[in-house]
Amino acid sequence: MLALVLCVALTAAALLIRELTLSQLRERAAEGARHVVDHIMTERYDGPIPAYEPITRFQVIDWQTDEVLAASDTLRGVPPLTEHDPEPGDFRLDDITCGMVAGDQSGDCFQVVGYAVTGSAYGDDVLVLAATRTPLILAENVLEMVLLGTSVALLFGTGIIIWYGVGRALRPVEQISAEMDRLSVSDLHRRLPVPKSDDEIAHLARTANSSLARLEEAVTRQRRFVSDASHELRNPIAGMRTKLEVELSDPEPDQRARERLLTGLLSDTERLENIVSDLLELARLDTDVAMKREKVDLSDLAEGEFSGRRGSAEVLVHTSGPVYAYVNRLRVVRVLTNLVANAERHANGRIDIIVQHHQGAAVVEVHDDGSGIPVKDRERVFERFSRLPESRERDPGGSGLGLPISREIVQAYGGTLVAGHSDLLGGALFVLRLPDPSNPPSEQDR
Repeated sequence: MLALVLCVALTAAALLIRELTLSQLRERAAEGARHVVDHIMTERYDGPIPAYEPITRFQVIDWQTDEVLAASDTLRGVPPLTEHDPEPGDFRLDDITCGMVAGDQSGDCFQVVGYAVTGSAYGDDVLVLAATRTPLILAENVLEMVLLGTSVALLFGTGIIIWYGVGRALRPVEQISAEMDRLSVSDLHRRLPVPKSDDEIAHLARTANSSLARLEEAVTRQRRFVSDASHELRNPIAGMRTKLEVELSDPEPDQRARERLLTGLLSDTERLENIVSDLLELARLDTDVAMKREKVDLSDLAEGEFSGRRGSAEVLVHTSGPVYAYVNRLRVVRVLTNLVANAERHANGRIDIIVQHHQGAAVVEVHDDGSGIPVKDRERVFERFSRLPESRERDPGGSGLGLPISREIVQAYGGTLVAGHSDLLGGALFVLRLPDPSNPPSEQDR
């Protein structure tokens, strides 16, 4: 493409330079010829016609006989510069002549301009000629050769620069590509080299490294999840197997002992069912399975689900009017149920649920009067299968997935769920915050 552009530019430049230069030369010759015309209108030349650079050749010719009536020193004894006459009806002549006819030994070419004159001091019908040397750069295609050589050198130099520059620019891409080829699931800790240049390639490498970091985190979480899930499922299954093997090995089974065994097996089965349900819910959250959202009044939802609730602790719901959020009703009910169930597990006798607007967000607070959560464990309770000693004592059949599921549901809506200390009741506090309900999600998000 560069060669094609240079070819077109070379042709245009050569034609333009040639035409402009020759036009300027002809205009100078025409100016010199007009001076001679002005002179012979009143008198003849007594000697040679005075010449000056760059116009050194003048002739006055009889139009009828082609006799040279006057000439400059350079053209003394030389025949007329041209045999052509002006076109009928035109008084000016433009011509080119070369070689000895112009009185030159080197064979150069000259631009000739002539004017037809009538009623001069030499009589009627004379032709005044003036000639100027054509520059060598135009006479023998030197201009084209110079431009061609310059273009070839420019094309060659530009090609080398582009080859080097593009190669240097793409070298980081080759390194990134080679590093990508070496990546696998077993070594997601590897990162792509980031070029020192702050350009698009460096930005691409940084973006890819960020994606690899998120991928590594996701794979690590998945592996930890599979390991924890296997551990949690193995314990009840192993216990059930042991009970069955003991019962089958008894040659004279007791009916009451068998009933107690079946009751225990039913309890273990329910625990397994709860764990599997929680695992399925986590799988849906991890794969971001979309669920329809709607405008939900959190105050009405909390009062409908928990007002008058009977359990180990009294549940009181406090609201200040409708508090709306764009969420999935079933999932939010699950979050609130998990929070209240956790509070009941640790409360001594009272649980308060406060629903309100705060700083442009929908906020639900769950307070209990239990022993609270140590500061060091307030993030740990949101880890999958993580259970504090007190929780294991009060609810041995729990799975440790309720709070992690609740947080992931809330985060899927762009909200937050954190644990803290309740200044109201002195126990634990869980604060659920959802985004400003005045900015509903787009149809695509729904």
